[in-house]
Parts: sequence; C-alpha cells; structure tokens
Amino acid sequence: MMDPMEKVTEGKDFLGKLQNAVAGFVGYYDRERRRDADKLLRDTVADRYEEQWDRVSAIQVQMVSAKMLELVDDVEAAAIKLRTLVDRVRGAPRGYAGFFDAVRINQDELDGLYQYDIKLLESADRVAEAVDGLEAAMGNTDEVPVAIQNLVSVAGRALRAYDRRIEVVRSEQES
Repeated sequence: MMDPMEKVTEGKDFLGKLQNAVAGFVGYYDRERRRDADKLLRDTVADRYEEQWDRVSAIQVQMVSAKMLELVDDVEAAAIKLRTLVDRVRGAPRGYAGFFDAVRINQDELDGLYQYDIKLLESADRVAEAVDGLEAAMGNTDEVPVAIQNLVSVAGRALRAYDRRIEVVRSEQES
C-alpha cells in the first residue's frame, strides 16, 4: 500500500517546489499536505471497515433466510459497532486545525495521529478475519455463536481503539 503522504506529494510541479521556498509558507504547505494525507488515510480506514459492515449485513440476510433468527440480534451488535466506527471515522475533523484556527495540533501530534490511523487500518484486517470466521461457521450451527462472539469482540476493540484516538486529540488540545 502506498503511504498516503507519498500519494499527496507525488507529482509536485515546479510551482509547488517554488512555493516551498517562500519564507513561512513551507511549514503551512507541509501541514496542508499532511492534512490531505490524513483525510486520505481516514477515508481508506472508513472504506475498509465499511466493506466489513457490508459483509456482516449480508450474513444477517443469510441468517434470516436460514431461519437462524435467534442469532441475528447477536450479529447486529457487531454490525452496530462497525457502523459506528465508520461514521465516526468519516465524520472526524481533519488531522489538525487550519493555519488561522485558534486550536492547533502540532506536527508531532499529527504524526502520532497518522500512525494511530495506520494501526486502525491494520486492525480492519482482524475484523475481516473475524467476518471470514463467521462466514465459514455458517455451515455448522454449533460454531456460529463462537464466531459471532469473536466478531463482536474484535469490532468492539476496533471501536475502542478509535475512541482512544479521539482522547489523544482532546488531551493534546487541552495541554
């Protein structure tokens, strides 16, 4: 996967390089590129979790068709966690405040958030594995409750990890 920061900075033209040379502008311009990279990364994170939410929704439809109605609500607990995570990631403010805003997140804090978001992206793979496990268990009704429990647990950990990201932003802004 290409680093989102590289994606934002690839293909810089002569004008972009010249702007970097203007005194005082370089820091702002770099922050803006990082802000764009942060947005790109968060969109990717949200997309990955939304893919899993779509899969969970399809499993629920299968369960209804298979008359496994008693388990649909249990799967809904995971679906709610994933949907909440997607909505929070998509609705999150960009990585830091703009140039003239009163509240700012400095470069180190932004880098920390960037790394946090990469870890969230990686945890989407664990959610996908849990969904894979539930799909595989659908053929054996004895295994389905265990697979559901695992999915709810993994989805909950991902949502809590995102909530900790928000706490980091708030604590940095209060300091």
